[in-house]
Amino acid sequence: MVTAQVEDSIGWITFDHQARRNAMTVEMWRAVPGLCAELEADASVRVVILRGAGETAFVAGADISQFSEERGPGKSDGYASATANATDALAALSKPVIAMVHGFCIGGGLAIALSADIRYCADDGQFGLPPARLGIGYAAEGTGVLVDLVGPAMAKEMVFTADWFDADAAFSMGLVNRVLPKADLESFVRTQAATMAKRAPLSQRAAKLAVADHLRAEPDRDRQAVSDAIRTCMESNDYAEGVKAFMEKRSPNFVGE
Repeated sequence: MVTAQVEDSIGWITFDHQARRNAMTVEMWRAVPGLCAELEADASVRVVILRGAGETAFVAGADISQFSEERGPGKSDGYASATANATDALAALSKPVIAMVHGFCIGGGLAIALSADIRYCADDGQFGLPPARLGIGYAAEGTGVLVDLVGPAMAKEMVFTADWFDADAAFSMGLVNRVLPKADLESFVRTQAATMAKRAPLSQRAAKLAVADHLRAEPDRDRQAVSDAIRTCMESNDYAEGVKAFMEKRSPNFVGE
């Protein structure tokens, strides 16, 4: 199952299918957009963290036991839509999204991690794309996100070989932001999330829009939307609070408006 919880200003999405290393069933994929909508609508949530339950895996891909039922001839489009809807919903969150990765982060699990803004990884992380082991095509959207992060040559090596890459290799290629000892990962992520939660939400949303717009092909860019988001920042109460707090040498109290 996939669940969402809120602790203070942090929203947690947990992938919990420990009998299969948190491999995603089609029901789990279909649950993600609704949970994202809940966290997006909750104004108290400033940051969202993605995690896998247990000690073995973030998400070890898709549940292969469902492949004959859900991904056979004539059925693959429905399954692809479920996965795309899930990753699109994660990527569309206007709030900072952190993937807290430990253990296996394979296939669909890597697609989920790629939907986050930032990936922090334990030193036991294992990353890979197994479609070439199974005869499956990898979606263009997921491939494009991977290429943007690690470049075309490394993306091709990952896809062509279908090998696993450890945490240090993932860091070297730019797939993850940092590698931490496993015992320190959650406390580090909580600290980072708490720091982000104190910053101005409108500024973060504008930055997410700007980065996403930059990564689009030129005909698909929407500079006006980015300009509008920046203008919203400059006209906000948070901007006035930020300047006032700076002058008064105190921490600002941002409310997102």
